[in-house]
Amino acid sequence: MRKTAFSLLFSVIINICSYAQELNVRVRVVDNQIPSTVDRKIFRTLESSLTGFLNNRKWTNDNFKPNEKINCQILITLREMTEANVFSGSITIQAARPVYSTAYVSPIINFQDPNLDFKYVESQPMEFNENRISGNDPLVSNLTAVMAYYAYMILGFDYDSFSMRGGDPFFQKALNVVNNAPDATKISGWKSFESNNRNRYWLAENLGNNRYAVIHDVYDNYYRKGLDVLYEDENMARSEIMNALVYLDNLSRENPGLMVIQFFMLGKSDELINLFKKAAAQDKSKAAEILSRIDVSNSNKYKQELK
Repeated sequence: MRKTAFSLLFSVIINICSYAQELNVRVRVVDNQIPSTVDRKIFRTLESSLTGFLNNRKWTNDNFKPNEKINCQILITLREMTEANVFSGSITIQAARPVYSTAYVSPIINFQDPNLDFKYVESQPMEFNENRISGNDPLVSNLTAVMAYYAYMILGFDYDSFSMRGGDPFFQKALNVVNNAPDATKISGWKSFESNNRNRYWLAENLGNNRYAVIHDVYDNYYRKGLDVLYEDENMARSEIMNALVYLDNLSRENPGLMVIQFFMLGKSDELINLFKKAAAQDKSKAAEILSRIDVSNSNKYKQELK
């Protein structure tokens, strides 16, 4: 009897592990700009609640082993409390994926969204229904809507990096969040006319627009055909990564300032420099030339390091 009970318990544990959720997120709230009269306990509770919401929810129909979870960090920097329990700030999302047969992890997202407006009362439940996002109070709904949007984006880019167009279902879910997002004058980040084409709307739009479909080839070439074969054939890997840069360059020439291109490049400069430092002089020069065009903020860095 004891053996049977133990076997049953072991089976339950195995089943729980085999159906582990997809994300391993660390959430931190920076509150030093909020008046000291506000009890800091609310922000620690907020961290815990958001961590549970992101890590304990099942976002896909796939089964993830514990070691397959996507490691992410979310930093919420609060700028002000506009009224009781109503906050305004920014959110920074970082996520990485492992490179095959190495201990290295490559960034898939390193993005700061300046538009985070929400209402939070300590210990309020974190509720999200992808078919009906807006609740009675849009500022309450907006918090979990933003979190769900970036959860789907993290999954989309991760899946895109492992299989061609693998992220499409999650990019569509992110777009659904945009289309059903809370609508209020105090909430920013969801509309096409805001933020000079740099917000949640435009990222989702770019990823679903067939005109920019080559961006999915970029992820496939860069990660699956590039970084993941570095251990096996460094020259072939570098060639595929160069192809990804050429795709980006052509896309940028046809669509100057496209958000998804800049999104891809965030946090990649050091990685790309290290990849091409060992390249032949001709390839190194070509990489520096392309990177200086598509990642202008790091142009001098590329020219200096890849000369």
